[in-house]
Amino acid sequence: MNYDELTLTQATADLRAGKITSTALTTEALARARANADLNAFITLDEAGAMKAAAAFDAKGDRSKPLGGMPVVIKDNIEVAGLPCSAGTPALKDYIPGADAPVVAKLRAAGAIIIGKTSMHELAFGISGYNTAFKTGAEFGVRNAYDRARIAGGSSSGTGAAIGARIVAGGLGTDTGGSVRVPAALNGCASLRPTVGRYPQEGIAPISHTRDTAGPMAATMADVALLDRVIAGGDPILPADLRLVRIGIAKAMLANLDGDTEAAFHGAVAQMKAQGTVVVEIEMPQLAELNSQVSFPVALYEAYDDLVAYLAHTGTGLSIEALAQEISSADVKGTYEGLVIPRKLPGPGDTLVDAKPIYDAAVKTARPALQALYGNTFSGNKLDAIAFPTTPRVAIPSNPDSSSLENFALFIQNTDPGSNAGIPGIQIPIALGASSRLPIGLELDGPAGSDRRLLAIGMAMDSVFGRLPPPRRS
Repeated sequence: MNYDELTLTQATADLRAGKITSTALTTEALARARANADLNAFITLDEAGAMKAAAAFDAKGDRSKPLGGMPVVIKDNIEVAGLPCSAGTPALKDYIPGADAPVVAKLRAAGAIIIGKTSMHELAFGISGYNTAFKTGAEFGVRNAYDRARIAGGSSSGTGAAIGARIVAGGLGTDTGGSVRVPAALNGCASLRPTVGRYPQEGIAPISHTRDTAGPMAATMADVALLDRVIAGGDPILPADLRLVRIGIAKAMLANLDGDTEAAFHGAVAQMKAQGTVVVEIEMPQLAELNSQVSFPVALYEAYDDLVAYLAHTGTGLSIEALAQEISSADVKGTYEGLVIPRKLPGPGDTLVDAKPIYDAAVKTARPALQALYGNTFSGNKLDAIAFPTTPRVAIPSNPDSSSLENFALFIQNTDPGSNAGIPGIQIPIALGASSRLPIGLELDGPAGSDRRLLAIGMAMDSVFGRLPPPRRS
């Protein structure tokens, strides 16, 4: 049996039916993780723990559990009892939590087997996954499942690469401004950034309580829906009727596209229309302006207090200053030492200004205005979702320059506004680029609380776009 082609949905059905064993699935997943060490996808691989859990499931596990016996991976800023939780940064590499984060506890209670903790952009503060603190291959940086010379995206880099390389079919990441959607897009997998507050946020190293959320990443939208149901509850979701779906496209979100992405996006829109989906052009005036007033002011200001509180929770005795001193990646070190810890934001010219008044204005005025803009756009145009290319470009070369501020801004161009409004978004793999042969993703953002509707639409689109071919060497 070709285990690496199994989706979560297919594998869990086979496990339930007794067609495959958890031991076989888990053995295969661990073997593929070792064979793909050059991806730098893992910080910790728990071979002994995973094999023990698989054997226990095969011996007397409850086969009715939705994820019974299924190997999954967890991003290394989400706490798993008994395994280190580094958040991708050296100061926390020996921190071992005693309890699972609530989102992990839900997966474990559903029968999932955690094979390891995945690598990430250091402290989740970036989109490249170029982390100089941890590596299992020859080079630094989590590598793209389809091309080892390129980035895996971030900050949930390792989870995206592990799923894209067919090591596992599902796992968890976290998302502040694009961090489950960018790596899913660049590695050819599906993901959900849920409405903020849909999932419990405890036991996760934070950036911003206003913006952060854990999110499921998996081979297909049906798999993402399965993970969402395990975490958030509710009945199984059925695919939507695409003839009853209405989608908006805003020109502002079609800027800076490379040729492959532009062609794939327009091709995907044509396929949606062929299914009977109504696609309308919409205007979102002031989107970029409102978003810029919320984005960095909220993340950079909240990063201080939220990390201080998290460090207290760890019981490590670490101060934020001591943690920052040990930050390995130059881009993240600069952010913490220059902005987060002094509580400053970039001002006019090259000046730095006090962050507090800008943060207060962001939370009291700009964010509600951004949320109103989205609310009015959805209701005024009677939209189920807004569609856009998840990232404007395919994966770029992986090196220290991939973490530049320009690349950061470019790759979150489309994912960031919805994050700041707290609304849900799904990432759907649509194609390999015509010239690059690299994965390209489509995002659908929906109204706050419309997670299940978005997942239903995504599941219907799974059958339109199909699954991307696997990387040639996985």
